[in-house]
Amino acid sequence: MNQAMFPAGAALIVGGSGGIGRVVCREFANAGSDVAITFHNNQAPAELAAEAIRSTGRKATTHRLSTRDAGQVAEVMADVMQAHGRIHTVVYGAAPLAQQQYISEFTLSRWQQAIEEEVHGFFRVVHASLPLMKASGGGSYVHLGSAGDSLWPDRDGLSVIPKAANEALIQGLAKEEGRHHIRANTVLIGVINAGMFLELSRQGVLDQSWTEATQKMLALKRWGEPEEIGHAAVFLASNKALYVTGQKLSVSGGFGV
Repeated sequence: MNQAMFPAGAALIVGGSGGIGRVVCREFANAGSDVAITFHNNQAPAELAAEAIRSTGRKATTHRLSTRDAGQVAEVMADVMQAHGRIHTVVYGAAPLAQQQYISEFTLSRWQQAIEEEVHGFFRVVHASLPLMKASGGGSYVHLGSAGDSLWPDRDGLSVIPKAANEALIQGLAKEEGRHHIRANTVLIGVINAGMFLELSRQGVLDQSWTEATQKMLALKRWGEPEEIGHAAVFLASNKALYVTGQKLSVSGGFGV
């Protein structure tokens, strides 16, 4: 792969310091793109990811970002533009660790937190980045969503519902902004050997009975790998998918089939 896979500039990976996010960053670099990585608290993993990318000859920058702060979001966009000249892709994968609860158990404060961090956060990123991409001649949004969009997973609503709201925004961007060469797509993420799955397993929230029940709902009887999310995100952002917009690509081992 080479630079022809993407326009000049960088892929901005919001949430690039996470377990899946770091691998997504690496796959964009492997495909020939420079990368801007945002982190909230996890600076060390972000810096390690950036160093690994630089070792391949690609440019990588790191940026502290709270998606709760519209002013900071705008500042980060300006910093990325100054460092890279253009943002050709925004990958949105910032998400808190979601507590596993039935809807009847949600508290109002926990619900508001989930919507604030994922839905309002995504909109702030879109609001700040969309004018920049339009002025540069176009670009791509890749939202890292949930395979729970295809089949409801009990107790995972605090993760699935905000991402479903973001799906509506992705659809709207695809429909309204296509005339400006803006594309918008989603990778629906299944159970991946990284990030939230590993942490909830470590905490004992996801036990053997959960594993057995979940694998019964998979066509491919294994967990996914973070590289497989990276491959999908790179494809949707790349010039190989220039006629693909408003779509959901489920990387979930056939969950929900």
